[in-house]
Amino acid sequence: MSRIGIIGGSGLYRIEGIKGIKEVAVKTPFGEPSDKFITGTLEGKDVVFLPRHGLGHRISPSEINYRANIFGMKKLGVERIISVAACGSLKESLKPMDFVIVDQFVDRTNQAREMSFFKDGIVAHIEFSHPVCTELANGLYNSAKKANVTVHNAGTYINMEGPAFSTLAESNLYRSWGMDIIGMTNFAEARLAREAEICYSTLAAVTDYDCWHPGHTSVTVEMVIKNLTNNIENAKKILLDLIKNLPQERSCSCKDALKYAIVTDKKAISGKIKKDLDIIIGKYIK
Repeated sequence: MSRIGIIGGSGLYRIEGIKGIKEVAVKTPFGEPSDKFITGTLEGKDVVFLPRHGLGHRISPSEINYRANIFGMKKLGVERIISVAACGSLKESLKPMDFVIVDQFVDRTNQAREMSFFKDGIVAHIEFSHPVCTELANGLYNSAKKANVTVHNAGTYINMEGPAFSTLAESNLYRSWGMDIIGMTNFAEARLAREAEICYSTLAAVTDYDCWHPGHTSVTVEMVIKNLTNNIENAKKILLDLIKNLPQERSCSCKDALKYAIVTDKKAISGKIKKDLDIIIGKYIK
């Protein structure tokens, strides 16, 4: 069953209008996901929703079990994931309340979180030069334009380690590198989604100017949540339009990302790994 996955970030813990709701607890070889998955139909399409920080926002960005979250989506038949994420802006032109359709990532977590299914006896090298699904990103942009919001069709998301916000020196360093927005969660999701052959795209909601801006010498949770809450209804409108207009079948390369990526000799892959990763590698490893 082909489903559309939605991962909600700060402020987006539920989506109204999902019909036939079921809460599904998913077991994975990598431990517990952030919460139960919400399944149902939205705009006539099968969807799966997960709050990345858990209901009640109880899981820090550094503590999220990204592998379990993406594996759970794969296990539930998800082929596309739309991530909604709060972010800080590193450029004057990207204003609070704007949206950014991310097209690139830079990781600064220094492997502080697990972000690959391929380890402990199996190796795969995915192509990741373009880390988001172009088709899904274009759909997000078109839906955002219809929603009459200010949306930017490209942007590099630097993924910092959390949960503290940036120092002023860090913020200025990232600006000198030409980064556009900053967040704490999406790089690991994008990489794991590609490994799982799931399309992935980020709808980033700008909540603040980080601490580099003269008018934002400090970033507070109150500021972030206030701006995100004000913009969350726009995010939901964008999601509804996108889901309604997505074609049933994918024509992008995401669906075949592992075709030539697994380099480990099939005979050297243990039975346990084959069993644990069957929904990801099964069609390639018999």
